[in-house]
Amino acid sequence: QVQLVESGGGLVQAGGSLRLSCAASGTIRSVSAMGWYRQAPGKQRELVAVITSSGNTNYADAVKGRFTISRDNAKNTVYLQMNSLKPEDTDVYYCGATIWLLNWSRRDSWGQGTQVTVSS
Repeated sequence: QVQLVESGGGLVQAGGSLRLSCAASGTIRSVSAMGWYRQAPGKQRELVAVITSSGNTNYADAVKGRFTISRDNAKNTVYLQMNSLKPEDTDVYYCGATIWLLNWSRRDSWGQGTQVTVSS
């Protein structure tokens, strides 16, 4: 019923930039919070940044001042602009969203993940 599709990961040198995108599709009535998370092998998934439907944002301390989360509500899409990337930002990045369907049910959905690799 609902799908989150991510794009924009890849390999970049330290100090470079990448922009991630995540689009929600399906029988959607509305999308509440949307966020980006990251997970290294053997570690727990951690929050990178989150944005509410009204545009309020919250960031992990490690990315404040370097990453910017934004969204296009008309397209049910969330973005993550990542600047001044560091090798320690290397991870699989996942998009997550709270989605309300046309039948008023709620889905907490995840994307498939996109690899971000920062070389030193």
